[in-house]
Amino acid sequence: MKTKITQRLIHSLLTEPKAYRVHDTLQPGLFIRVLPSGHKSYMVTWGRNKNATLGRVGVMTLDQARTEAAQYLADAHAHGEPLAITQGRKGTALPSLRQFIDDTYMPWFEAHHKGHEKTLHTLHNDFDPIMSQRLDSITGRDLDQIRTVWMQLGNKPSTVNRKMGSISGLFSRAVEWEYISNHPMEKLKALKVDSMGLVRYLEADESSRLREALDARQDEARVERETANKWRAERSKEQMQSLQHLPFTDHLKPMVLVSLNTGMRRGELFDLKWSAVNFQTKTITVAGTTSKTSDTRHIPMNKETVGALKDWKKQAANSLYVFPSQDGGRLKDVKNAWLKLLERAKIEDFRWHDMRHDFASRLVMAGVPLNTVRDLLGHADIKMTLRYAHLAPGTKAAAVELI
Repeated sequence: MKTKITQRLIHSLLTEPKAYRVHDTLQPGLFIRVLPSGHKSYMVTWGRNKNATLGRVGVMTLDQARTEAAQYLADAHAHGEPLAITQGRKGTALPSLRQFIDDTYMPWFEAHHKGHEKTLHTLHNDFDPIMSQRLDSITGRDLDQIRTVWMQLGNKPSTVNRKMGSISGLFSRAVEWEYISNHPMEKLKALKVDSMGLVRYLEADESSRLREALDARQDEARVERETANKWRAERSKEQMQSLQHLPFTDHLKPMVLVSLNTGMRRGELFDLKWSAVNFQTKTITVAGTTSKTSDTRHIPMNKETVGALKDWKKQAANSLYVFPSQDGGRLKDVKNAWLKLLERAKIEDFRWHDMRHDFASRLVMAGVPLNTVRDLLGHADIKMTLRYAHLAPGTKAAAVELI
């Protein structure tokens, strides 16, 4: 079939029991191959039984395909074969890494994956030395050099592997979508990492200091509010709400208490809505749409969690979110308040995420089975939970006593 290929025509192409071709009358040599599976590719022919795939329809544009086809034919006329074939390279229309990220990869990634902001940040900020390179010119050596620089700057192997994982997924899609023929990282092995690692949890005295710091922070806020209201009263200004008889002065203390007692991820906590909190069954439902693994799970609330959320609801019940931002929307960050709290409590090397480790560690040390801990944490694989196994009381000691 020969016709002028247009976007309307492309959308109208239906699958048939056998593969077929639609040749473009506007650009000689260019045609679309439609497979029974529905896969559509731009292809070019420059002689009898001499064809090459240019790219996948929907990934490569029609204009790019026409430009590529013209280049193939020009090379074939001048050299007998297209340079893309003789030199094993792609044509001039192949995008740079930055163009591929912005125009093709991230629009797809945003539609299929959560946390796209973090991935985009990693790609744009950590791979700048190769951003201007054409996609097919990037080699494993280029990526190994970037990785070496990260190691020299003090990045941990786990951090390096995580960053490399971001761009490895990009190249996998580039191969799948026929932008490149080989994955540049196929021979670049991941750095060895201690998969068990050190689990950071709060020692008893640290736990006490953290809670004391939360209370001291609230006491300080109440005094500051009373002082401010006294100043405003003296000047006949409108009074701000008194904090003296409120359970919480702001969202930080109830957030920390819920985190310590449920092991919820920070993003799950930010996404938590009152509709997911059931005080009758004493459960919190983490919806699959907000969880890292996309699986819904139900977390039982202990007495402290129930008490904290009931008290907090009296102050924030008008909001859709349990812990809303100042404008009532989804909270974005608690970093500054958290770091100041740790400084007040004199606790070092303890991230917000470590409250999740603390929750799991206390459960294991109390004798809770690892599979139950896995369910509560929402781990997709028991391997993630096994990092806490050494904390189980007497398990290994009892085992060696058997011999």
